[in-house]
Amino acid sequence: MDYAVKFEDVYKEYPFYQHITAGFKSFLFHLPKKIASLKKSKFVALREISFEIKKGETFGIIGRNGSGKSTILGLVAGVMRPDRGSVSTDGKISSLLELGAGFHPDLSGVENIILNGILAGNTREDMLKKMETIIEFSELGEFIDQPIRVYSSGMLARLGFSVVAHLDPDILLIDEILAVGDREFQKKCIDKMMSFKKSGATMIFVSHSMHDVKRICDRVAWIDNHTIKMIGSTDDVVCSYTRQ
Repeated sequence: MDYAVKFEDVYKEYPFYQHITAGFKSFLFHLPKKIASLKKSKFVALREISFEIKKGETFGIIGRNGSGKSTILGLVAGVMRPDRGSVSTDGKISSLLELGAGFHPDLSGVENIILNGILAGNTREDMLKKMETIIEFSELGEFIDQPIRVYSSGMLARLGFSVVAHLDPDILLIDEILAVGDREFQKKCIDKMMSFKKSGATMIFVSHSMHDVKRICDRVAWIDNHTIKMIGSTDDVVCSYTRQ
């Protein structure tokens, strides 16, 4: 298998739930009619999406909010399935799709590092060996022993990226995480991603920062109105996108 990720005619939709806004009692009294209405009211998130990402490629996904970018990452990560078409992946996947996703608020930073590592398929011993490096990268200092419910969004971003970046994934998914935190840490994250790139890992990077996309991506897909408007070299796609 020469590709890390492959989408074939992928279609994904979600039901609209505005019919319940009149009240749950009203919904129950008119149940058959409401259920039929729900089945007819769908929001199309992705429409006939097809593309391949080669192993070792850094692939960018750009587009306006709500265009379907995060849905693509969710399908790659396996947290959702397409309604039609197929999504194929080859390799160990680590994802950073949402701040604090997979973290337990009552556990400390250290405990969450171990927990997330184990959930990603590592052993406790593996994570203990990597612990010092992860903590040093996160720059959280004494907060690493505090429950993460006291963390700011920037601190969660530091911890989340630090854990994921040291799990040695074959495929790394990143969704706008670099928009959080100070510039110095953002640069540190970019540098880490460049080291992933050199090591041959596959990355899928969703961002509104065209500067970061141009810096690290080999190819880019522009998602518009829930389908692919353009896919190709980073310079060509970003140039077209910024001219719209």
